[in-house]
Amino acid sequence: MDLWTMIVLVVAIGCGAGIAESYFKSKRHADSARSNDGAKDKELAELRHRVEVLEKIVTDKKYQLERELEQL
Repeated sequence: MDLWTMIVLVVAIGCGAGIAESYFKSKRHADSARSNDGAKDKELAELRHRVEVLEKIVTDKKYQLERELEQL
């Protein structure tokens, strides 16, 4: 094997390893993003529930009466 063939072979192996590394890194990132979507959906559902509870409290007539009394 002459020098130029070895140089081309080393460069090709290096490029192939870089491409493989990028592929696996992006695949790992996509998998973690999918698992984060489930956690975000759960958190969003919990926040919506909390907002509903707060809306019920704020629109309650007793709460509004107490607030008016505090302002006097």
